[in-house]
Amino acid sequence: MKKSVFIFASLIACMGTAADANWQYPNSRRRDSWNGDDGMRFVMSVRGGAAYGRAKIKNDIGGLTGNYMYDLSNNYEIVTQAYAEAVCSNSTDPTCFTSLFQYAGYGRLGDLPASKNYSNVSFTAGFSAGLTLPGASQWRVEFGFDHISEADYNPNPLFDGTLVLQPSGDSVAAQSGGVQSTVASDVYGVMAFYDFFDGIRKPVRQMIPYVGIGAGYADTKTVLQLTDSYGDLSSIYELRNFGIVDGNNIVQFNKAETHSSNLVPMAAVGVSYGVNERLFLDAGIRGMFMRKVKWQLTNAATGTDAEKRRDWFSAENMMYINATVGLRVEF
Repeated sequence: MKKSVFIFASLIACMGTAADANWQYPNSRRRDSWNGDDGMRFVMSVRGGAAYGRAKIKNDIGGLTGNYMYDLSNNYEIVTQAYAEAVCSNSTDPTCFTSLFQYAGYGRLGDLPASKNYSNVSFTAGFSAGLTLPGASQWRVEFGFDHISEADYNPNPLFDGTLVLQPSGDSVAAQSGGVQSTVASDVYGVMAFYDFFDGIRKPVRQMIPYVGIGAGYADTKTVLQLTDSYGDLSSIYELRNFGIVDGNNIVQFNKAETHSSNLVPMAAVGVSYGVNERLFLDAGIRGMFMRKVKWQLTNAATGTDAEKRRDWFSAENMMYINATVGLRVEF
């Protein structure tokens, strides 16, 4: 009997020990062994800094042609038709135009390259909200918004190059238009980040590197004020619909606002510093890519029945590099 009681008590003790172990350590890889913490946190962050934008400027004028004349008084120097008209505008000689100028041909303005590409620095700010994944707290997913403030693009001339005139075949160094313009973007996206640390909880008072990748949507606003600095645009009848012709027969183009939409791939690299278990200082770099951003002319200010738009130039393969600092809270 005593032997049976001893065996029964031993079995009970073993069962108790096993039950205690299962309760304390349900999954040591996924949870904090003492309080069942799976590492999931809600995340909120704010950031601000500088954005560097760079893009190739493409001429989108298309089929427009400018007319050019031989200036006979200057040994057949080639000038724009607008220049020839201006020379003879106040002349009392009815043969002024035909005696001083001869038609040289027309050149396709859409063939002129941009005088310079886009490159500028502006301010950026943003915020995000998301969570760290349960059982994989090194990963966090955040939905965010970034605003890239206005930056200028003001070349004069806008286009500068050589045109081969038809039908004469003569070459002319041509410059066309000057612009004052701005570009600004609002970017909405989702990103996945990986924080490099061991364990469930992020360490405090030490640097934690991270990388991120994601995608989003960008609404980019451009504002264009085109000027006919070289007199070639005002002689093109089609363009008179996009502004007001002044007393000197020069088109004063309307200021035009255009919105471009782009799907935006994004990547990030940075480091955070845990002030405590909930508050982190963050410094990082984010790259954003936009395929095409447009600047257009509009006739909206002329009072016509329906607005008409015309592509003028665009920024292709625009890349933004945002360097920011901020705060992140995990709770």
